[in-house]
This record gives sequence, C-alpha cells and structure tokens, in this order.
Amino acid sequence: MTDGATTTDGETRQLLPTATPRQTWAALRAEFARLPALSAAAGTLLVAAAAAGLVAPWVLGRLVDDVIAGSTTTRVLGWAGVIAGAALLAGLLTAAGAAVAARLGETVLARLRERVLDRALHLPSATLERAGTGDLVARAGDDVAVVTNVITTSGPAFVGALLSVVLTAAGLFALDWRLGLAGLAAAPAYALALRWYLARSVPYYTRERVATGERAQAMADALRGAPTVRAYRTEDAHVARIADRSALARDLSLEIFNLHTRFGLRINRSEFVGLAAVLLAGFLLVRDDLVTVGAATTAALFFHRLFNPVGLLLMESDSVLQAGASLARLVGVSALPTAPEARHGSSVTIGRGEPAALEVIVAEHRYDRGPVVLRDVALRLAPGERVALVGASGAGKSTLAGIVAGILTPTTGSVSLRGVPLADLGEHRVRREIALISQEVHVFAGSLADDLRLADPDATDADLAAALDRVGATAWFRTLPDGLATDVGEGGRRLTAAQAQQLALARLLLADPTVAVLDEATAEAGSAGARDLDRAAAAATAGRTTLIVAHRLSQAATADRVVVMEHGRIAEQGTHDQLLAAGGRYSRLWRSWRTPDPVLPGEPTGPPRPRPSPGEDVALPAVTA
Repeated sequence: MTDGATTTDGETRQLLPTATPRQTWAALRAEFARLPALSAAAGTLLVAAAAAGLVAPWVLGRLVDDVIAGSTTTRVLGWAGVIAGAALLAGLLTAAGAAVAARLGETVLARLRERVLDRALHLPSATLERAGTGDLVARAGDDVAVVTNVITTSGPAFVGALLSVVLTAAGLFALDWRLGLAGLAAAPAYALALRWYLARSVPYYTRERVATGERAQAMADALRGAPTVRAYRTEDAHVARIADRSALARDLSLEIFNLHTRFGLRINRSEFVGLAAVLLAGFLLVRDDLVTVGAATTAALFFHRLFNPVGLLLMESDSVLQAGASLARLVGVSALPTAPEARHGSSVTIGRGEPAALEVIVAEHRYDRGPVVLRDVALRLAPGERVALVGASGAGKSTLAGIVAGILTPTTGSVSLRGVPLADLGEHRVRREIALISQEVHVFAGSLADDLRLADPDATDADLAAALDRVGATAWFRTLPDGLATDVGEGGRRLTAAQAQQLALARLLLADPTVAVLDEATAEAGSAGARDLDRAAAAATAGRTTLIVAHRLSQAATADRVVVMEHGRIAEQGTHDQLLAAGGRYSRLWRSWRTPDPVLPGEPTGPPRPRPSPGEDVALPAVTA
C-alpha cells in the first residue's frame, strides 16, 4: 500500500509503501522459518518460564490445605523449599528465554534492515524524489530504533506475559471450571478497555510516524541546502518549519500519553472486577464443599498473578503498536520489487567508455500534478560531444539533466541511448552507461581506496592513483598520512569541497560510463579552485558524451555546443562563438557574467557580488531548476 501525505504547508508527497498487517505477519513468519532451531529454543524457554511461574501459587494452595489438615512442620518446610526452587528456576528460564528471544528478534531485524537498505539503494531516484529523503531516513532511523527497542526490551516480556496469561487461565479451569468462568468475568472489561484504547490510539500512531518523517524531511532540506538558506537569509523560515513539524510530533505524543493514562484506569477497574468474581466464586464453592480452601486460595493467587502479565500486555500494547506501525513501514520498503531487467538490453553491447549518441524528446514534463516545467524539448548529443546547458534559475536545466541521466522519466517523451529507450535497458544497465555527478558530492566513511573502488571494485591501487592524478588530486593526495589507506569522510580526514568533487570525478573515471552528466558538479569550488576543477572535469569527461549544467560560463565557452534554457524550453543553441554573434539570450548572459554586479532576469536581488579580479572566473548563481 502506497501512502500519500500532505504536509502542513500543503505540499503533497508520495510516500514509500507501507505493508498491510497480513503482509507484515507473512514477512515475519518467513524470517522465523529461516531460523527454526533458534525459534524453537526461544519458544520452549518462554513456555517453560511461564509454566514455572505457576508452581508457587499452586504449592501455596496445597500448603493452605495441609496447614488446615494439621500437617507437620517438615511437610510445610518441604513446600517452602519447592516454592523457592520454582522461583529460582522461573527466574533462570525467564532470563534465558529473554536472551534467546532477543537474539532471535535482533537476527530477524538485522536481515530485514539489510533488505530495506538493499531496496532503498536500488530504488529509482524519481521514487525517492517523490517520497522525499525524510521518509526514507525516518524508516531507516526512527522506525528501526522503535522496532529494535521492542525486540530487545519489551518484546520478550510481552511474549512471556502472553504465555503466562494462557497457562494461568488453563490452570484456573484445571482447579475448577466454575473458578475459571469467574476469572473470565474480567475478560469483557479488559476487552472494552482495549477496544476503547485501540480505536483512539492507532490513528495517533500512524499520524505520529508520518509527522516524524516530515520533521526529518524538514531538517534534511534545511541542512542539505544550508549555503542557499544562508545566502537568501531564510534561516528563520526553515527554523519555523522545523519547529512546526516538531510541535506537531510533540502534541501527538502528549495526546497518546493522555490516552495511555486513562487506559491504565480502565485496566485497574477490570482487575477489580475479575478478582472480586474469583473471590466470590471461591467463597461460595468452599461453603458448599465443592472445592477446598487451598483450591480457592490458588485460584485467587492465580488471578492476582495475572495482574502483571495482563497489565503488561495492555500497557505494552502502546510500544507494540508503535513497533507494528514501524515494522509495516520497513516491510513495505523491503517488499518493493527489484528493478526490472532490460527488455531488449541483451541485444545492446555495452562498451565501457565508448562514445554513444543520446537523444531526448520531451513533449511535456511536470512533477506529479504540478505545473509544466519542460515543454517541447528535443536534444541530441552526438557521440563524444560535450554540451553545456545554461540559463537562469528555474529554466529547467537540472530537470532536463535528471531526465538525460535516467533519474527522471518524462511525463510525455522518451530518452534513447544508441537508439534504445532507457526503459528497455533497465535500471542497472542505465546506471552503468550513464553517470550523474551533482553539486551535492558525498564522501563515504572509510579508506580513500574503498571510497574510490565503489566505482570499480576490481581497480588496483595503481588505477586509483592514476585516476586521482588525472583529475589533479595528486597534490593533496600525496599529503595523506597513509595514502590510499587513509580514512576519509565521517570520523576520518575531512576533505574540502573541491577535494570531494575531485574524488567524485575520479570515481567517474573509474566507472568509465558511456555518458556523463555534470549537474553543477564543480559549483562548490569557488573562484579559487574554479579553473582547477574545470580542468579536472574536462579530463574526466574527455572523449565521453557529456552534458554539463554550467555553473560558470567558462564551462560553456569550452563546450562543443551550448544549449540555452528559458522557461522550460530550449531558447537557442549553437557554439559559443555562434551564440555570441547572434546577440540573443546567451550573448546577454555572457555580457552580464563579464560585467560586475549583474542581475540576471528572474534572479532575486541581493547584496552586490564582489568585482572580480583580473583573470578570475566568476560563478553564476548556484541554483537548480
């Protein structure tokens, strides 16, 4: 089941799917079936622990009858020893059962988490775009944490309590069926209390999980776009948005806590009804000599013993319901189908790095039911051609780049590589043939060699060093204390923005795709490293069919062809010299770029840009379509 969520600001996202209860239980049964020995051991220990807990009440009832009958002190002490031994055994079995059950649950969760990660990494980028990264982050983070907490803490106790209730109820009926029926008098009260609680709490839990995802999305948006947020001084708006999402999640938690408290009162009322019924039935049966005083005592102790397990079952239903909602969200992702195989891809030969023609025809493209962002776009990249996309903010450059890279599917249109539609190549083949490097470059935690080998697991150390040298990273690479073995990223050597982009370009070389798409991939360098990164990008894409979303017009000037986007259409295209001579949109952009303090059409006004020093490259505004 796919969820659609409308955020508090009216934005609609197509959330990742959530499994139905039947699908969730089927997934759990399948995982437990893969661990038969561990599942059997956990079940046996938990049942034995629950049965051992019944020994003490039963022995106390026998002890009462023996005392009434005038038994010897030795017999009384013997029963006391049995009670002590049973308590010790129950404690040991409970601890062992909890440990084995926790291990079983952790193993199942680990396997589920691996499947969730595997499916997430293979999801089409367009799917993640529609869902928002916050939804996936909340599932991989918050939802996993909720399920883990239940599995390691309340889960085994919950199962043990359920077994205790079942065995204790059986013990009551074993004493006398009338005492068993008296104990069941509390069942309607418990059922009504639980029904009252579930009807009110389940919708809250669902809303709480969605609110948590929205909060994560708001934080991710603000952190990911921090430079833009600061540049346009919208910090207060983003903080207010995060505060709004947080307040919604907080209010939902408080409402759930209020429900939880009122639920506790109803549980106490049910306990009173049940114990009173058992005591009254025991009194009447003893008076009529139908049961002994000891049996009536055992029945009362049995029911009193149910207070904790029944209370735990009902009170922990709070955690179990939350875990169930989170588990359904995890199973929903893990059950996603893998990327379809190519329909005609077997007839297409993949030549690593071999130039190929790419054709894009977009009659119309829009995001969901939003406005049209691209219209009547027809673009062909010849084999080995280097094409630059330029235009003001919102012109549609990054959207077109995403379509060329196969990340976005045009609403109406197609993309073909060597005459074969990307849809027929399949997701895996498209990723091998077309590589996208965006402005948001990620450095993975681990050694530099491992980071590079993500693009080519079979690359030798010499291949890695050669790739770094080709993109101009030799200077800083040689300063690393352990060379390729140096840890980078989180917890390791922090790379500058320019170094991270050189690393991404080196990965591009190692991956050796047919087509390279650079979506402002060198925008973070700033003026100081602009030319170095431009040279690195040129080296990484040499001889390769390349589309560049140009952040600096110096990139466009060196391209084989320049395509100017305006309002979602191709306004003009040609070589740099041809477009300058034409005196159109590109010519005006070029003059504005070379003139201090320009304001491009459609660009928000702000503080004037500093006057460039002689020979310095000046960047266009770092914006995406």
